[in-house]
Amino acid sequence: MTASDLLNSLGALLSAEAAAEAAGTGIDAADLEQGVRLRLLERTSNGEPLPEPARWLRRAVRAEARGARRLARREVPYDPTGPQPLIASLAERTALDAEERRMLLEAVERLPGRCPALIRALLSRSDLTYREISSELGMSQGSLGPVRSRCLGCLRRMLTAEVAVPLPRGNER
Repeated sequence: MTASDLLNSLGALLSAEAAAEAAGTGIDAADLEQGVRLRLLERTSNGEPLPEPARWLRRAVRAEARGARRLARREVPYDPTGPQPLIASLAERTALDAEERRMLLEAVERLPGRCPALIRALLSRSDLTYREISSELGMSQGSLGPVRSRCLGCLRRMLTAEVAVPLPRGNER
């Protein structure tokens, strides 16, 4: 079944589910429907059929509603008289976060001794435990804390020298 066939057969269910979920999200039901339609197109673009389309549709509507609620918590109403945000969009924030992480990792690589390996292990997305890190690096588990402290101090001094710390508001020079 193609995406358009699925939407034709499940259109009423999609509208009802979106209307029910939209009441709690503060967004328009049509926006939820549109998000689910996009998910459906992405999911069926490879030609793989959905095993349980109605169940998938209900879950997709709930997932879109959760995303809308999460986004609503992060959004701040525009106040033309107040301070303006420095970053306009989520895409810009994501790009800047990636750039900051890249710069941090470059600084970590310039650290002396075992520091780069230790800090990389601590920053790992796999969320390693001290036991796993100690076995991976061949260090005793008890020495990880003091070595980590020295490495972070060195990194802090290095980054402080490279990056000017902004002054608190109202103290511009």
